[in-house]
Amino acid sequence: MDTTDRERVVNAADRLFYGRGIQSVGMDEIRQESGVPLKRIYAVFPSKQALVAEVLRGRNAAWTTGIRAVAGTVDSPREKLLAIYDFLSAWFAEDDFRGCAFINSFGELGATAPAVAEAARSHKHSFQDYVADLVAQFDGPPALARQLALLAEGAQTTAAIAQSAEAATDARAAATVLLDAAGAR
Repeated sequence: MDTTDRERVVNAADRLFYGRGIQSVGMDEIRQESGVPLKRIYAVFPSKQALVAEVLRGRNAAWTTGIRAVAGTVDSPREKLLAIYDFLSAWFAEDDFRGCAFINSFGELGATAPAVAEAARSHKHSFQDYVADLVAQFDGPPALARQLALLAEGAQTTAAIAQSAEAATDARAAATVLLDAAGAR
C-alpha cells in the first residue's frame, strides 16, 4: 500500500471511529469511506485492532503537536501549564468534539484489546510526563503534576458528556489556584 492509500485508510478510520465509536464501524465501511480495497487494507492492517492502534498513534502525534504549539506561544512553565487548558478550550469548542479518543477507545476495547489499552496508557503517560517536566522547571512538587493532569483529563470527560467547552475554563481556574498555592512563576 502506498502512503496515500495508507493515509486515506487511517484518516477514514479516524473520522468514523471518533464520530461513531469503534465497535459500530465495520472494515467494509472503512473501505468504502477510504476508497481503498479491503484486501489492500488487510495487507497493512491485519486486524481492526491494528488499525485502531494506528489511528491512536496519529491522534497522539496531533495532541502532542497541538499542546506544544500552544505552549510555544508563552514563556514561563506556569503559563505553559495553563496553556494546556487553553488548548482544551479551543478543542472542546470544535463542532466534531466527541471527547478524548484514548478514553473512548479504552472504554470500548481496553479490556479486550491489549494494543488499544497500551496506546491509551502510553498517551496518558506521555502527557503526564510533559506536565511533570513543566512542574519540575519551577521546582514544584511532583503531586502537582498529577493534579494538573487529572484536571485536564477530567475536563475532557466532562466536556464530552456535558457537551460544553466550559469544563476547560473551570479546569484552568482550578489549575491557577493549584499553581498559586505551589508558588509557580
